[in-house]
Amino acid sequence: MKLPKLPSWAGILLSLIATVLPLSAAEPAAKPLKALLVIGGCCHDYAVQKDLLKAGIEQRTNIEVDVCYSPDKSTKATFTCYERDNWADGYDVIIHDECSADVKDPVVVNRILAPHRKGLPGVNLHCAMHSYRVSPDFKKPLADGAEGAMWFDYLGLQSSGHGPQKPIDVTYVDASNPITRGLENWTTINEELYNNIRVHDSAKPL
Repeated sequence: MKLPKLPSWAGILLSLIATVLPLSAAEPAAKPLKALLVIGGCCHDYAVQKDLLKAGIEQRTNIEVDVCYSPDKSTKATFTCYERDNWADGYDVIIHDECSADVKDPVVVNRILAPHRKGLPGVNLHCAMHSYRVSPDFKKPLADGAEGAMWFDYLGLQSSGHGPQKPIDVTYVDASNPITRGLENWTTINEELYNNIRVHDSAKPL
């Protein structure tokens, strides 16, 4: 079967998943890892992307991907999987690919963050970095621990937007890291370069 073509960042995604998980997906006899892909919201074709990501990850790794998809195309998209306090039970990693910038209720955001605060790994794609802007001052540097910074504290950086779509030169500054080992510097097609208002001390640029 021909494997589906994945977005250009998918190779890095697969490296991230393999690195943050405690088990090796390369062993055929190993029990499959469980991932939850939370996807939907504004600005992108998530209806197509959810199928590409699920198929691409499952065909290339020993990971089973469940999908929590919202067809809501606004910046207020919500997800049924987040309605339970124990929403992440049974998963080894969460892939956040939602675009919900205007979901601002701290109760909701704290519920989403709870399993990550307990150590559950998460991988955030694209607009998931711009989601859950609890503070109206998200364009200004926010202090660690401030209520409005809760999503940024989890991410390890604060980003508020991006510029026009242009080719981006990608340069790896730590080529020995397991996530980037074997990857070469490259230039994207037209992509959105996210700004970094503040990189937290907990983050490690790669």
